[in-house]
Amino acid sequence: MDKPFLAFFVDKKDDLFTAQIKETTIDALPEGDCLIKVAYSSVNYKDALAGIPNGKIVKNYPFIPGIDLAGTIVRSSDPRFKEGDHVIATSYEIGVSHYGGFSEYARIPGDWIVPLPEGLTMEEAMIYGTAGFTAALSIHRLEENGLTPDKGEVLVTGATGGVGSIATAMLANKGYEVIASTGKETEHDFLKELGAKTVISREEVCGEHIRPLDKQLFAAAVDPVGGRSLAAVLSKIKYGGAVAVSGLTGGSELPGTVFPFILRGVDLLGIDSVYCPMPLRKEIWNKMAGEYKPSSVLHRIKRTITLKELPDTLNMILKGEARGRNIVKI
Repeated sequence: MDKPFLAFFVDKKDDLFTAQIKETTIDALPEGDCLIKVAYSSVNYKDALAGIPNGKIVKNYPFIPGIDLAGTIVRSSDPRFKEGDHVIATSYEIGVSHYGGFSEYARIPGDWIVPLPEGLTMEEAMIYGTAGFTAALSIHRLEENGLTPDKGEVLVTGATGGVGSIATAMLANKGYEVIASTGKETEHDFLKELGAKTVISREEVCGEHIRPLDKQLFAAAVDPVGGRSLAAVLSKIKYGGAVAVSGLTGGSELPGTVFPFILRGVDLLGIDSVYCPMPLRKEIWNKMAGEYKPSSVLHRIKRTITLKELPDTLNMILKGEARGRNIVKI
């Protein structure tokens, strides 16, 4: 157990930034109730930011990024978990201020760990990862708000990304008519394979001018983009509908008006996957293993890589060239 193992480290000393695979030991890992042999991790936009010197994600160096991991408990001082348990750990401080999943071993507090639900493999859990959890939480919140398939079409923005692709597949699997929006003309067939009824361009959602109120087109929307896109989407939501927003790749400013909220009763639902309470977190993971699981297309969303391929993959995500989910087989 004390033998060295491999992990992907980022380090910054003055103006020198490095990102490389290095050997480390269990003793070098941060404190945690459970030692996990990592089987899979996944790559998210936040991980890509952690892999550059000015990404403003990593708080202290040297550091192991990776906000998601799935693996097997090999040592536990938490009575809720025992050796041999298969578990998921995402969110909280993992991959931000606590060593993350791009490592053969991770030591994680028990309060941050979810038992792997029945009906889900560790690989599938990481095809989901934080992106899939965010997509599922978005759908859950929209349905809590009254969304049902008979209400009308649901828009998904940034549909080729992690959140967008899984939201498209989950919604279609549940019987919703999904309108998928993307800036990538080459990915229309991919999105239709995931279940999108129609694929539209980014410009069709967010043109040169954003109206305070536009035509009422969508019953709801899943929006991991934010910015101008979110303002445009809000103006197109039907009376009493809602938008679940979870990202800001399109910017953090919202250049809109209050009109959709006060004239059409539209709700804006903020989706936070990081500090989502554990009871709700477990409920959502169980839904992802059951009623939300798009079994027939889930594996089409993935691309499997190794630790050695991480730098190129992180760079690809920063350039907006990623498609679906990139998972790391450790």
